[in-house]
Amino acid sequence: MENPQDRLPETDAVDVPHADIYNEDGAIRQDVVARVAAAIADRDAAALKQDVGRLHQSEVGDLLESLGPEQRRALVELMGADFDFTALTEVDDAIRAEIVDAIPNAQIAQAVQDLDSDDAVYILEDLDAEDQNEILAQLPFTERIRLRRSLSYPEETAGRRMQTEFVAVPPFWTIGQTIDYMREEQNLPDHFSQIFVIDPTFRLLGAVALDKVLRTKRTTRVEDIMHETRHAIPALMDQEEAAQIFEQYDLLSAAVVDENERLVGVLTIDDVVDVIQQEAEEDLLRMGGVGDEELSDTVLATSRSRVPWLLVNLVTAFIAASVIGLFDATIEQIVALAILMPIVAGMGGNAGSQTMTVTVRALATRDLDIYNAGRIVRRELGVGFINGIIFAVLIGLVAAAWFHSPDLGGIIAAAMIINMFMAAFAGIMIPLLLHRFGADPAVASSVFVTAVTDTVGFFAFLGLASWWFGIVS
Repeated sequence: MENPQDRLPETDAVDVPHADIYNEDGAIRQDVVARVAAAIADRDAAALKQDVGRLHQSEVGDLLESLGPEQRRALVELMGADFDFTALTEVDDAIRAEIVDAIPNAQIAQAVQDLDSDDAVYILEDLDAEDQNEILAQLPFTERIRLRRSLSYPEETAGRRMQTEFVAVPPFWTIGQTIDYMREEQNLPDHFSQIFVIDPTFRLLGAVALDKVLRTKRTTRVEDIMHETRHAIPALMDQEEAAQIFEQYDLLSAAVVDENERLVGVLTIDDVVDVIQQEAEEDLLRMGGVGDEELSDTVLATSRSRVPWLLVNLVTAFIAASVIGLFDATIEQIVALAILMPIVAGMGGNAGSQTMTVTVRALATRDLDIYNAGRIVRRELGVGFINGIIFAVLIGLVAAAWFHSPDLGGIIAAAMIINMFMAAFAGIMIPLLLHRFGADPAVASSVFVTAVTDTVGFFAFLGLASWWFGIVS
């Protein structure tokens, strides 16, 4: 029976707590989406502002992804100045581009003035240079310079992800002066956890945690309680490396400095969490050979992103097929070989994928390095050998009983050991070699590991069969 509390009241507003807009599967409730869609269809701006305006930016992002393209654009239009543009940082790239393209540049310029600089950059970075320049030209001088500087850094660097609003004071100030400054200054970030200490040239000298400021007497000088910022992040550092520093040292925020050690911004934990999720998703997608596709991408765009590695896989499949062709005469005489050989290749492929997945992830998190590589390689080879023996016994007994041929059972057992061992070897060595030569192991490893396991599996099984039955005959 339906719980009455799960239904929305038949009134104009969706008057439910924020958490209740989701169903048990974590998706936006259909009745909430229907309610918003009806308000959009009726051009009821007041209802939209009441229902959507109270939601958190991440909830608005989920709602936008649940609506159709025309409905998204209409929602933004109807809400006008009440629409929180921060929600656009919570949707995938294709949806964000679709919405932003439909909004006049003047409205975007007005909206980004109310955003933190990192969120503003996130929205502006995908626009054409012409649109960027038009929007930036309408901003106050200081904001325009800050955003241009962030946009000048390469994508996926700390400089592109940093927030340019921060609190910085000279070392000779007292704690009392610092507190008064934070109370009176209007252009400080809404949220911060530490105060940076700089010299007259903005060179970073140190930092003071906010809780330490609150516990220190007003007459104490800042330089007496500051600590050196041991984890300042270069603006050109890759965002994934910056995220690893946050993870290693349990940071909430970190100073971002330029090549002259001058403070240019701050990287905060909320942005780093997004980076960690983004990088993990990229690695997962690349291991599957699907690139950077989004769920909202069109059929043609999705197909285009998947074709290249499928073509590479086709080439490697022909290599494996050519190995089978070398033993066509043997297969014609012993049909059982054709039935059993996919088992050897398939088991090897799965075993290689297991080792490859562990290796690629260890490389991405820097848990695998020159100091422990030898031990990890030996471990994976040992695992491959042991698993090879286990499954060799199982498949050998099954094959011998199935085809009433102990010889065939022994052959497939030997081939299984060889291929499982080689699968482990390929699963760890191919990512290591790709990483060593500067290639992304997450992108290329899967295809090459599969090629090795298929080729070795077919060659070992059919080669042993040809040799053994040739001797017996």
